[in-house]
Amino acid sequence: QVQLVESGGGLVQAGGSLRLSCAASGRTDSSSAMGWFRQAPGKEREFVAHITRTSANTYYAAYADSVRGRFTISRDNAKNTVFLQMNSLKPEDTAVYYCAADFVGRWLPKVPAGYDYWGQGTQVTVSS
Repeated sequence: QVQLVESGGGLVQAGGSLRLSCAASGRTDSSSAMGWFRQAPGKEREFVAHITRTSANTYYAAYADSVRGRFTISRDNAKNTVFLQMNSLKPEDTAVYYCAADFVGRWLPKVPAGYDYWGQGTQVTVSS
């Protein structure tokens, strides 16, 4: 059974930065894709970023339009951990952030259905 544990959320002022981490345990193989999604109160869960393995040592990252240029996703395969560096945060970034992992290789990294496992979420609150 895979477990994903997020950390790094909190309260920050607009313009500030946070770094989220997501550690995967329970499997020794590297995931095909890892992603970050977020969900604000009353809204659907939305895609934020993903990083997907395209070959043995090559990865592709993509971002939602709303965060491109401000957020950076990265992964440490040795530690089975994915990070989300969030800079220039805005109040509209306030949400619960979830990490997700795909070990099958569905190649659907921008939708929730593309992932097998989810973390419990970490709250990010950006004050104006």
